[in-house]
Amino acid sequence: MTTLWQETDLARWSSALAHYPAAIETHGVNRLPELDAWYRQELPGILAARVAEGHGRLTHGELVRVTEWKMKRGVWRVRNLVLVRGNAADEVEHASTAAFAALPDLRKPLTALTKLAGVGPATASAVLAAVRPDLFPFFDDVIAAQIPGLGPVAFTTAYYARYAAQLRDRATALGPPWTAHQVGQALWASAAYGMRSVE
Repeated sequence: MTTLWQETDLARWSSALAHYPAAIETHGVNRLPELDAWYRQELPGILAARVAEGHGRLTHGELVRVTEWKMKRGVWRVRNLVLVRGNAADEVEHASTAAFAALPDLRKPLTALTKLAGVGPATASAVLAAVRPDLFPFFDDVIAAQIPGLGPVAFTTAYYARYAAQLRDRATALGPPWTAHQVGQALWASAAYGMRSVE
């Protein structure tokens, strides 16, 4: 059987993506469905409106919620969350304003956000995926492990650049309206269900 990454049938990819909300529910983590719904359905619109109005930024509270979402979907790291909460509100707004202003550059937005305490490439990618899912898929080790040739997962900007490029390329191959972030969601859902390919 082929893994989803090796799959060329668009219907299989679409099915996996459609299963993403159910995969979140069956993950069985407290508050994850609520946070995931906010992250997928509310935050992108909030950020897009701010960007359109010329003052794109992320608030301190939003950064904390994004971090909680990321950890509940993956590994809970108390120290990182404490560090994120410890950032001053104006520092978060300044870093995120610089990050959003640098779009669509592929490196500068990540660099701007990772200057914040507790924010590494994975958390920064979660923020950027909510703004530009075509360019910035969420950085997740479950997803990365499914992509041949990337090597052992390393949470560095260099590794993320290779990972994101692979997901952007796959989104292009799948065709519109696929984004790099959606490719990641489909892969995560497939792995969360324990399936080699989602039927």
